[in-house]
Amino acid sequence: MTTEVSELTLTPRRVKLTTRTGVEVRRTLPHKELRMIGAWCFVDHFGPTSDPMAMSVAAHPHTGLQTATWLFAGSITHNDSLGSRQVISPSELNLMTAGKGISHSELSVDREQTLSGVQLWIALPDSDRNNSPEFAHYGNLPIVMSDSATIRVFVGEYAGIQSPATVYSPLVGCEVTLVAGHSVTLQLRPEFEHGLLAGIGSFDINSETVAFGQLRCLPQGRNEVTITALEDARIVLLGGEPFDEKILMWWNFIGRTHEEIVQMRNEWESGSVLFGTVHDDLGERIPAPEMPSVRLNAR
Repeated sequence: MTTEVSELTLTPRRVKLTTRTGVEVRRTLPHKELRMIGAWCFVDHFGPTSDPMAMSVAAHPHTGLQTATWLFAGSITHNDSLGSRQVISPSELNLMTAGKGISHSELSVDREQTLSGVQLWIALPDSDRNNSPEFAHYGNLPIVMSDSATIRVFVGEYAGIQSPATVYSPLVGCEVTLVAGHSVTLQLRPEFEHGLLAGIGSFDINSETVAFGQLRCLPQGRNEVTITALEDARIVLLGGEPFDEKILMWWNFIGRTHEEIVQMRNEWESGSVLFGTVHDDLGERIPAPEMPSVRLNAR
């Protein structure tokens, strides 16, 4: 559940992407000061990196969420237990709805390429979190043009332009491309809380610098915000109505109770049909970590 906060800038913490590589990602959500922006509950920002093993994530499970993959550079192959195999490139969206259970892997397409982007999670409402899993790829997403910026709408609606992606709560997700020294005024929905991630470059807002990798968070009540690129920038705008359900996030699962998380972990570790099988070039599975010694509680 989102806690009401004033405008703030979150600095990411460094997290290792996998034990397979030394590549780190910058994680801004969840954060000790803010857990969610609408139903957006997880923001990992990676690259740019030319590490040949940058994206080599073996099969792993998810429940109770949607994963949204958005790239600034490079390409990744998604494989999942539904049999989906999809290459994603910049300006395209891979949206996987885990529902009651799915597993997938992600692998760099070209080991010589530079790779950067964001991995986002969307918490599913209780009414939809046990739906059957689905996967969708969107390669021709709508664009809003202004004199100074290009705004690509990958989730929800912006300025009357609607993304074709299916989500289960009121949300917006856009990539804003802005040339150094130029400004743009972004339209906001006052019933939404919003975040602006400096995905490439940095930008100024209210005479404050938001540096590369930082996430500027705006509470409800704003109709617009003006940002200025301090260098060529690509900024991810996220927003949504406050998510008024307590959720329990642990490892790759989102549930509501400790007992649910234990069951999900046991299903994965036992090779249950719930998560199916991923057929990819790695042929490996990531084991679940041990459960903590304390009881997990939804927040």
